[in-house]
Formats: sequence, C-alpha cells, structure tokens
Amino acid sequence: MELLIKIFDIGRNEFIFKKLLRKYGYTNGVLIALILLLWISAFFIGDLFGVYSWTILKLILPVVGAIGLMINFVMLIILIVKKQRSVKLFMNIVINIIFIFPILMTMNIILCAYPNTIERTQPSITVGWPLTEETVVGWGGNLVKGNLPHAVWASERWAYDLVMEPYNINSDSNENYGIWNKEINAPVSGIVVAVSNDEADITPGTEDFTSIEGNYVYIKIKETGTYLLLNHLKKDSVTVEVGDTVEPGDVIGRVGNSGSSSEPHLHIHHQRQDPTKVIHPVLAEGLPLFFEDIDGDLMPKKGALIKPQFH
Repeated sequence: MELLIKIFDIGRNEFIFKKLLRKYGYTNGVLIALILLLWISAFFIGDLFGVYSWTILKLILPVVGAIGLMINFVMLIILIVKKQRSVKLFMNIVINIIFIFPILMTMNIILCAYPNTIERTQPSITVGWPLTEETVVGWGGNLVKGNLPHAVWASERWAYDLVMEPYNINSDSNENYGIWNKEINAPVSGIVVAVSNDEADITPGTEDFTSIEGNYVYIKIKETGTYLLLNHLKKDSVTVEVGDTVEPGDVIGRVGNSGSSSEPHLHIHHQRQDPTKVIHPVLAEGLPLFFEDIDGDLMPKKGALIKPQFH
C-alpha cells in the first residue's frame, strides 16, 4: 500500500511540474535550471567548474540578460497594443533581470568575493617576501574590502599589490614612486615557465597599456607543482629565462609599471593552472598565499607595513 502511495505521489508531482512548465514555458524552466547550476557550481563545487561558472555569471549572463530584456520589452509593447497578456513573457522578463543582476558585482556595487575559502582551497603555500626593503600592502588579504581588485575574481582571490613609500602621490613620473626599480627576489624554489620583458612602462594614472599583466615572471613551484605569478615588472629588467631554476632570494627582475597598472607596484598571486595554457588570465583557480619571515600576519592585509626579516 505504501508503495502505491509513493508511486501516486511521484506521478502527481511530475504532473504538477509539467503543468508549471507548460504555464511558464519550457525555455524559462531551462534558464532557471542554468542559473541554479551556475550558482551551485560557484559556491559549492569549486575547481574549474566554479571558476567558469563565476566568470559566466559576472561577464556573460548580464550581456545575455540585457539583450533578452530589450527583446522582451519589444514583445511586451506588441502585446499591450494587441491588448493581450502572456505569463510566459512576464516570467522571461523576470529571468532576464536575474541574469543582469550579477553586473552589480562586476561593477563592485555589491561587494562579493569569489566564494572560495582558505580551508577548502588547497594547496596553499608559504613563500619568502619578494622585496628586501620596507613594503606596504596596497591590496591583500582574505577579505574583499581589503583586497577589492583581486578577491572578486577567481584567479586572484588571494593576490597582493605591493608598494613602498612614497605611493599614491598622483605623480605622472614613475621615478617618484618608492618601489620603482626595486629588485625582486624569487620567493620560492621552482622553474621559470614564462617571462615577458619588452613591454613599455606606462605613465602612472593612464590606461595606455598593451597587456593586463605587463612584463612578468611565472614560476612553477617545486614543492606543489602550482604557479606563482609576478606582474608589472620594469621593461628590460627581467634577469631569468624560461627553463631557469630559481631559488629563494635569486634576483629575477625589477619593479616597474607595465601593463594595467595605476602606479608602480608589484603584483603577486598563486594559482593552480599553468598560466601559459589558460584561455584567459581570469580563467584560473587562485590559491592561498602566505609569507614567512615578515613581522606580521602570514597573510598580510591592506595597509600592513612589512619589514622583511632575512636570515
């Protein structure tokens, strides 16, 4: 008897589900399922599934939603002229608005870090400080408010921007910034997998850049097989080549202002995927990055003053 009741309940629920789909549209049902799948993947599945889902939510869905909304409004005007109503069209408008909603995160109106946590995202690494002088963390840490340009994207979830006094001085001369031309030391043991050395340094405060990363050195970490990326290096300052083995403390280049950069600084982050093989820099999974031999938190936050303690 219980089996018959269960079969009846399943049949009744299936009937209700099909009735709802007919009322609100099978296409709308698919779109709702897609939205749920993307959010679930980003928040609970992670890995590359989460990375791609997060990117689609923030960059692709808003465009699709905006186009769909314009089409829907035209159709709505036609129905109003004809004095007709459509529940399916109303539902489609609601879904397109939901598609557009993540644009508020992309524009940082709603602050939301990529939903990975240090605890569930491994491997993390602890590396040496890449500079030998007193340094200020321009952006960094686990919280989105202190790491706004980075934490909102999967690949740079735990990235850092490092500067030195004076900084944020609105000068249009790179030489006036404290970190300009400072030597960069390899923070880890590993093999250099990519370098860029010939992109011009831009004038601070401008957007006349060729690439987002500018000049760089990318290291495959010996201990974990993951990758450490150091960006915005000075033109013609890189001292290593692809295939070179580096050890902590080896000089690999100097701080510049190449790429998408508001002022001279060193960008550094840790990720799982080989940066030479990803389709786009944002389509990688960022991993936690800690520092040793510094007089502060292992994961320093925005505004922290770092004094390296070399042995």
